[in-house]
Amino acid sequence: METGTIARLTDKGFGFIAREGEQKDLFFHSNELVGVTFAELHEGDKVTFEVGESPKGPNAIKVSRI
Repeated sequence: METGTIARLTDKGFGFIAREGEQKDLFFHSNELVGVTFAELHEGDKVTFEVGESPKGPNAIKVSRI
């Protein structure tokens, strides 16, 4: 599991996670949330996740708020 911070949330059910040491934020979709709803997330929240691979590149899966 990796850790990061919610950098941006959209009104379309997805967002981006900032990872320390990485320049590009990691995409996540609300379908990948575990133990939390998208409405409960806020920018700046700390999260744990795994990195998965999608047709558009790496993305966060199994995202949980710490």
